[in-house]
Amino acid sequence: MGTVTGPPQDPDPRGHYQFRIIVLGDAAVGRSITRSFYRSAAGVLLVFDLTNRASFEHVPEWYREAAGDRPPAFVLVGHKCDLADVSVTRSYYRNSAGGMLLFDLTNRASFESVRQWHREVTDTVQPFRIVFLLVGHKSDLAGQRRVGRKEAEKLAASLGAQYIETSAKDASNVVQAFQMLTLAIYQALQTGRLAPTEAWDGVKSSVPLPAPLKARALEREEKRKRCSC
Repeated sequence: MGTVTGPPQDPDPRGHYQFRIIVLGDAAVGRSITRSFYRSAAGVLLVFDLTNRASFEHVPEWYREAAGDRPPAFVLVGHKCDLADVSVTRSYYRNSAGGMLLFDLTNRASFESVRQWHREVTDTVQPFRIVFLLVGHKSDLAGQRRVGRKEAEKLAASLGAQYIETSAKDASNVVQAFQMLTLAIYQALQTGRLAPTEAWDGVKSSVPLPAPLKARALEREEKRKRCSC
C-alpha cells in the first residue's frame, strides 16, 4: 500500500466501534505524537522493570506526558524483565487491532528497527492478524532527514502497510495518522482480513461485528444453492 495524502473519511461517525491500537518504536521516538494517542485512550499501562531503578524513576514523567487535561485510567505494573521484552506488553499485542510503527526521520537507526518491531508483533499474534501503519515522525526537520520518502514507502509496501509523515511541532498529519489506521482497521473488518472472536479484545462494538470471511462465503454458497433449486 502507498502513501495516502487526502483526509480519510470517518467510517463510524456514530462511534459504534472502539479499536485497541499499540504504538511501537525505539525508545523516545515520537513521544510527542503519542500524547495525542494518550489523550484519546481509555487506559494507559505504565510498565517499569523491577530490576532497574532508573526505569521506575521515569514513571512520573510518563504519567505527566499521558495525563494532559483529561487523564485516562492508569495501571502501574512492576515487571522483572527487560523493558524491551515485556511479556505483559506482548499480551497487549495479541489483543490489538492496529499497530502504529513509529520511526524518527532524523534517526536512521530507528528506521532500521521497524522490521524487528513488525516481526515481533506478527510472530506474537499468529495465526491472527493486525493492521499496521508506518509513521515517519519529525517531518518538520527537513534539513536533518536521514530517511527518504521513497525508501520509507518501499518499506511500508513490503509490510503491507500505508505510510504517512507527521510532525507534532507543526501538527502536520498527527490526527490524520490515527484516522488512517482506524479506517484501515474498519476496512479489514468489513473485508474479513480481521476476524473478531469472543476471546479477542482488539475491537469493541455496540453493533454486531461482521461475520468472518469463511462464514460469509458459506452463507453466499447456501443462498446460491437455494436459488438454483
